[in-house]
Amino acid sequence: MTSAPAIGFDYRPSRRLLQLLLAIGVLVLVAIAGSGAPWALKLPMALASIVLVAIALRRASRSSVMGVALAGETWTLYRASREESPAVLASSRVLGTCVLLRLKSAGRTEVLLLAPDNSDADLRRRLRMRLAAMRPAESSARL
Repeated sequence: MTSAPAIGFDYRPSRRLLQLLLAIGVLVLVAIAGSGAPWALKLPMALASIVLVAIALRRASRSSVMGVALAGETWTLYRASREESPAVLASSRVLGTCVLLRLKSAGRTEVLLLAPDNSDADLRRRLRMRLAAMRPAESSARL
């Protein structure tokens, strides 16, 4: 039996995820403003929401991972500092046309979202097929 060809791709954070987070933040602020709570509660809730959305946007927009390679069952992460680090697939999910990977490397956990705006359909299809062929315990573990 021949081995499956290696899969390699450049990674950048999804812009759609950032837009979705921003839209959710705006909706939260509208909900707080329209609530019947007194202003003494609305202001701290609005400030806390803004801070939490800003943290989520910052985490989602910054990734030290610039590229990923999968050869056999061996994952390699290529970081912005130009270093390679081996990784282990902790879990994966297929969410519609998106693929969510959680990779553990060098004591850090990297969560990568492959969506239509940051990867092509053929890459996501090949990755879904490869993940399905891997052991079920690995690919179906919960995030």
